[in-house]
Amino acid sequence: MFIPMGVLLGIGLVLLLVLAWAFLAVNGRNPLPFPDPGSRIFAAASKDAKDALVILLAKHGLAERFQMDSSGILRSLMMDGTIINVSPPDVVAKLGGATSCIGLVATDPEAAARAAVEFLSGRGFTAHVVLDVEPDLPIAFVVTNALSGSALNFRRHVTKMPRPR
Repeated sequence: MFIPMGVLLGIGLVLLLVLAWAFLAVNGRNPLPFPDPGSRIFAAASKDAKDALVILLAKHGLAERFQMDSSGILRSLMMDGTIINVSPPDVVAKLGGATSCIGLVATDPEAAARAAVEFLSGRGFTAHVVLDVEPDLPIAFVVTNALSGSALNFRRHVTKMPRPR
């Protein structure tokens, strides 16, 4: 049976790419935007503090994937979806003092946030939706007393998010 060299090279290249991706994924360095499990967002005290934390995390195996700054918010996205950010005081004020978030992926962020408010309210917690935190990004926040110093945010899948201006 004759198999053309091009087919063998193609199969070999695909196999090599799959193995490289599997190795990176297992080591916490998935280069693809799939899966998108959401994010855990932690606030740094300043830009210098954020930079120091990013270096410290990298020393312990959690590398920075990229930076995505918008609306005065400085963000470092780590390889596992963790975000270290610095928010200006007006953003923190809009969120009632919440500086950290649990980020969740939703097809319709606003509808998901409203459903979360209804869910939490039904269990005796106060909660409300905040939509204008970052006007350039379709992110809906839920500020609730079910979390202390933190909020929830709902966003679209990372591949459907617009580039910040």
